[in-house]
Amino acid sequence: MARKYELVLTDTKLVCEKLLYRIRATRDFGRVKAGDLGGYVESERNLSHDGLCWVSGDAKVYGKAYVYGDAQVSGNAQVSGNAQVDGHAHVYDNAWVYDNAWVYDNAQVSGDAKVYGKAYVYGDAQVSGNAQVLGNAQVYDNAQVSGNAKVYGKAYVYGKACVYGDAQVSGNANVSDDTDVFEGTLA
Repeated sequence: MARKYELVLTDTKLVCEKLLYRIRATRDFGRVKAGDLGGYVESERNLSHDGLCWVSGDAKVYGKAYVYGDAQVSGNAQVSGNAQVDGHAHVYDNAWVYDNAWVYDNAQVSGDAKVYGKAYVYGDAQVSGNAQVLGNAQVYDNAQVSGNAKVYGKAYVYGKACVYGDAQVSGNANVSDDTDVFEGTLA
């Protein structure tokens, strides 16, 4: 299969002491048309030429981070470190996925949310607002983490659970089914 994008060597940004290059589509795929400008990558190791994955807007992917499958990174989002975004996942707005975090399936990370450490967000999960998912935490199924909520340690949030407001879920806690956690801490 032909390459789907090229690096625009004359359109660069310096981010965290890394030189990033804007990408330009070289062929039509999905909603992207040949000639469309995308976001920024450090190298072709950051974005697969297979699938419908794309980096758009002012989004940045760098370090050893990798976007593949049909995943989308858009807006001012950043994916860095050894992070991976796969499947039909979407990281957008000002969200940041970094360290060894992995966002995949149909998961969405948006707003000013951060997913980092060895955290996993997958299934149809949503992390938004100023929420943070970190450490070895996992958010999956149809779970939602939003507001200023923080999920960390080895905590699991899944099913149709919602963690929001200023809530914190940590340690070995499991929040599942239709549980709502708002304010306070569940450890």
